[in-house]
Amino acid sequence: MKNDLNQVNLIGKVSSAPKITELENGRRFAKFTFSTKEEYLDADGNTKTRRNWHILSAWGRWVKVMEELGVVGCEMAIEGKLVTRFYQTNGQRKMVSEVEVNDIVIM
Repeated sequence: MKNDLNQVNLIGKVSSAPKITELENGRRFAKFTFSTKEEYLDADGNTKTRRNWHILSAWGRWVKVMEELGVVGCEMAIEGKLVTRFYQTNGQRKMVSEVEVNDIVIM
């Protein structure tokens, strides 16, 4: 039996202040961007740095954590899963993929 796995692990920094949204049913979520960097060697052997930005969403108890501790520049380890949502805007179907947070460790 083959097991599928949807797991994302990131270590980086909060790069935008979390935006807290409350839904009609009372549930709240925090949406923010998170940056990671990686180093690699270019064709000439020089060390280069590449920065990547990720969209993250936090639900449940993690909303409170992000409200209190999720300041821009805060270094964190994030464990989550990749989720994809579809929505309509101006009559066009759009898609967005983001990391849904399962665990946060403040570094």
